[in-house]
Amino acid sequence: MVERADGDVTARVAKAARAAKRGHPAVGGGRRGVVVGGVTVGLAGVMGLHGVIPNSPGRIGSLVESLLPWGGVVVALLFAVALARRSGVGLVALLLPMGVWVHSFGELLLPPPEPGARELLVVQHNVSDVNPDPAGTARALLAAGGDLVALEELVVPALGVYEDVLGADYPHHVVHGTVGLWSKYPIEEERLVDIRPRAFEAGWSRGLRAVVRTPYGDVAAYVAHLPSVRLGAGGLASSRRDESARMLGDLVRGEKVRTVILMGDLNSTVDDRGLGPLTSQLNVAERGFAFSYPAALPLARIDQVLARSAGVSHIRTLPATSSDHLPVAARVALDPLPPSGRPAP
Repeated sequence: MVERADGDVTARVAKAARAAKRGHPAVGGGRRGVVVGGVTVGLAGVMGLHGVIPNSPGRIGSLVESLLPWGGVVVALLFAVALARRSGVGLVALLLPMGVWVHSFGELLLPPPEPGARELLVVQHNVSDVNPDPAGTARALLAAGGDLVALEELVVPALGVYEDVLGADYPHHVVHGTVGLWSKYPIEEERLVDIRPRAFEAGWSRGLRAVVRTPYGDVAAYVAHLPSVRLGAGGLASSRRDESARMLGDLVRGEKVRTVILMGDLNSTVDDRGLGPLTSQLNVAERGFAFSYPAALPLARIDQVLARSAGVSHIRTLPATSSDHLPVAARVALDPLPPSGRPAP
């Protein structure tokens, strides 16, 4: 009996040694596979059920939603780990978060559709209030050939430079506070819009509305720069941005012009629930990630183009300027006019 037991032990040790030499750890491999599998299932839950993550404390829900596109990178890293450990359990489990990510963001990877008959090219850029080369920035925006150009962080004397450089190609423009709109088509109406959070001083002015008479009908164009957010020990400080987004959402909801295009630095991604008052009633980009901030290492698209009675068929970044943001260019496909041939009231 003793000899047989000793023989069994010796055989098991030899088997483990051969498995280790082949790169198949005999001890703990299954346990590690379960760990990888558990992490992947948890990741799938976060990506697929992010809406149930509470926003308190520290607006953790908004923070997670702002980073959702990067879940694909985490999936790729977990795939490499599971492959290196030859974990069948981990590789199978990865199908779940991979499917969730593709369902949420896969369409953004598709090539842009063919241009339509009723389409505007819109350029959006936070030019930076400390931009050392506003003339070069303006020339770079001209090269994009947009129909509309929306700018934020316009300050004196840089404003005069933008007006001089853009004026020849864009004969119509309006500026309120630190935001401006340049258009190839006539601007029929224009006014300041109040999106100032209650805690801010009266001089804070970052929103405008203009009615642009395009060849495809009137468009209510909004340009906005929502308050900045900060990430600190207490989490994401975004309450003032969220308040401003709610005010802007109320204005858009009450807009009488059928077609609306909102352009601006919204200081958030379209997945962040903080922009819910806007994304719940405006279409977001269908193709393209266009990460725009920070320009040196773009991690998120916070420069947005959203639309009503129109689709944002594609969005892309433009070459870097002297700003800390990258400019973005979006193709906006306008819906057909009503049977009357005139925009609906």
